[in-house]
Amino acid sequence: MNSLIVNNPRLPRLSSLPRRRQGRAGLVAAGMVAAVVLLPILTIIAVALTSSGEDWPHLLRYVLPNALSTTFVLLLMVGVGTSVIGVATAWLVVAYDFPLRRFMAWALVLPLAVPPYLAAYAHAEFFHFVGPVQSMIRAWFGFTRPADYWFPDIRSTWGAALVLASVTYPYVYLTTRVVFLMQGRNIADVARTLGAGPSRVFWRVLLPVARPAIAAGVALVLMETLNDFGAVQHLGVNTLTFAVYSTWLNRGSLEGAAQIALVMLVFVIFMIVMEQGARHRQRFHSARATQMKARPPRIKLGRWASMGAIVATGAPLAFGFGIPLYIFTDYAANRLHQFADPRLVEAFVTTVVASSATAIVAVGAAIALIFSLRMRRSRWTLALTRIATAGYAMPGTILALGLLLSLARFDNTLDSFLRAQFGISSGLILSGTAAAVVLGCAIRFLALAEGAVQSGLMKLPPNIDEAARSLGKTAAGSARAVLLPLVRPAIATAAILVFVDTAKELSATILLRPFGFNTLATHVYENASRGAVEEGAVAALMIVVTAMVPVILLSGRLMQDRDA
Repeated sequence: MNSLIVNNPRLPRLSSLPRRRQGRAGLVAAGMVAAVVLLPILTIIAVALTSSGEDWPHLLRYVLPNALSTTFVLLLMVGVGTSVIGVATAWLVVAYDFPLRRFMAWALVLPLAVPPYLAAYAHAEFFHFVGPVQSMIRAWFGFTRPADYWFPDIRSTWGAALVLASVTYPYVYLTTRVVFLMQGRNIADVARTLGAGPSRVFWRVLLPVARPAIAAGVALVLMETLNDFGAVQHLGVNTLTFAVYSTWLNRGSLEGAAQIALVMLVFVIFMIVMEQGARHRQRFHSARATQMKARPPRIKLGRWASMGAIVATGAPLAFGFGIPLYIFTDYAANRLHQFADPRLVEAFVTTVVASSATAIVAVGAAIALIFSLRMRRSRWTLALTRIATAGYAMPGTILALGLLLSLARFDNTLDSFLRAQFGISSGLILSGTAAAVVLGCAIRFLALAEGAVQSGLMKLPPNIDEAARSLGKTAAGSARAVLLPLVRPAIATAAILVFVDTAKELSATILLRPFGFNTLATHVYENASRGAVEEGAVAALMIVVTAMVPVILLSGRLMQDRDA
């Protein structure tokens, strides 16, 4: 059918269409999106390298040694913790059969709905002296004062590692579980026929096979850890991200903050290389994977072993999702009147408007990128597309700092020009406005939108738009009339993902927002900063419920495999 359409002599030939001009238009569109994404990064590099250098001695003596060592230790602890939790839980739900296994396999993803800063607020309250844990200890043993007993301080590096690991381990769980399901069946059977026990099969066969997936998951975890600002600030951990914020706002040194951000870029580039390398090796292994057709050889556990498996899978779920849900529900139950609080209503409306605007901008840019690549799949277009989607790997603090410097320079240049030529002042047009927040979040979450739309487009026949163009449609016309209606569900999914991530975003929003601009995330942050976490509980629950939408969709998709 397609060949009949394409070779119909009465129809204009594809070669007669202005493909070269359309390809150049696509290349220009991809270049413009990539330039906007690169602008904050290049600005930071330029400011850091061209500044007077007065800040370097102070940074090298008092800031960087402590911030670097703390960041390295935190990344190491979170990386090891999430590796152990993610691999162990994935292995238990795939290889063994025990009560609640299917529920645990679904629910272990839920901590992704809790942003790290909310988890930090909840854990600090839960393990506080007047929290439920220490209150129970005092009631059991008759203690009355803090000096009567010892209890670990959650406001420490290990406490921050515990909090961050409890909400980010699902990245490792998801990537590793898929590999165990796809690759672990036949090769595990072969190992067992050769006499290997379950433990030997896991350590000598399956774990080496899953290593690229584990590395990819850990790289995502480390990016989230480096990006975090709210959790480390609340727990008093001086990381590089916190040092950027402190140097900028407390010392008033934008150049110094840019220089610290330049050091952070080294960490980010290392993680991007690690993640890309792991995904490349994962594709290599997946190409040789067995398919999910045979029923997995799960081992049925006895009573005590089953209890151990339930505890091992339930503990990460309790720490990552149970404790935040318990704390915020408990606080919110006594503050239901806040639903009518004008400040909360205003924060909710601002969140919806800002997240919707960000979703529209990000999805629009993603569609432009994808169709640019479809019109002209050249090496340059592919490179520009990858650059444009690199914002997701950049910490929000770096993006916010670079974007603010860029926009301020644009505003000042325009204002100087208008004053010199026309004697009028334009003031601040972009910097310090809501537009800066929307642009910063759109750059950061463009990769999410691009991935969702691209996955929908890949399900369509590759020559469907060629058929439309053979009927006289231009590339833009065929995209508008044929492709866009067919990928509408994927576009809606992309918009939902960007909307939810923007609604819970804090790092970039807190630095880019104008005066009086409050989202639900900044509303919770401001209450936590003045020691009143309970006053932000209703807003925190609203964020968690919103963030659960894509997590539940993801879990439901994973469980569509009856053997999962």
